[in-house]
Amino acid sequence: MTSDEWEAAIAALWTDPSIDGEARLARMRVLAAVAPHAALGAFELGGAYDSSGHEAEADERYAAATAAGLAAVDADRAAQLVVQHASTLRNLGRVEEAIAMLRAAPVHPATGDAPRVFLALALHSAGRYGEALRVALEVIEPTLPRYNRSVRNYAAALTDGWPEA
Repeated sequence: MTSDEWEAAIAALWTDPSIDGEARLARMRVLAAVAPHAALGAFELGGAYDSSGHEAEADERYAAATAAGLAAVDADRAAQLVVQHASTLRNLGRVEEAIAMLRAAPVHPATGDAPRVFLALALHSAGRYGEALRVALEVIEPTLPRYNRSVRNYAAALTDGWPEA
């Protein structure tokens, strides 16, 4: 299977509405085994575990993708991995790890503001509601047609004087 054929098979698998999570996971195991690079296979298999509710297995695959050098192989997938892995960590109760990962997430067109949205969710899970709302408002503010300064000021007031973690 060529690299292009593998990519096409991966895309088709993710967009096939006729299969459930477990069937997708079974097919992804096969594709991961023939991936053009181990990091790509680990990342895609991690996503399949993640989307089918197997967070512990997803965590292992995401860590393997990172260790195998995903960032050097595919920058788009590496940016996506940060969001997906951090979300998995949050679901596993490892909220502070998720927060740290998302705070360090690179700005990348493949993920847009997703790292900050997931950071807001992680902060909320950590009981840091003011910080969570501030991050969410800061994500939304640039999209508003007006009231930007007010929203920025209100967002800042949510955590003024609070230590940033």
